Amino acid sequence: MQYVLIIHEVENYEAWKKVFDNAAIIRKEAGELSYQVLKYENEPNKIVHFSAWASIADSKAFFESPRLVKIREEAGVKAPEFIYLDQLESGVL
Repeated sequence: MQYVLIIHEVENYEAWKKVFDNAAIIRKEAGELSYQVLKYENEPNKIVHFSAWASIADSKAFFESPRLVKIREEAGVKAPEFIYLDQLESGVL
């Protein structure tokens, strides 16, 4: 399984979340399989988007596309950090 961890600050969480939700179909079409949205404990506008993808190549093509750059700008995203991850192991305790 491949994963993407995105850490970014947003101008306004509610405004960002509307754009994020509206992009669900294009994220799925691009290869996103599942996601989690998290926030920093004491920073409500510091958002973490953790998602599973069919492939790292698909996720990079999606997140680095001009279309997504524009969507991020419209959503008020500030300086996103993308971390692309390959799963080594998982388990449930």
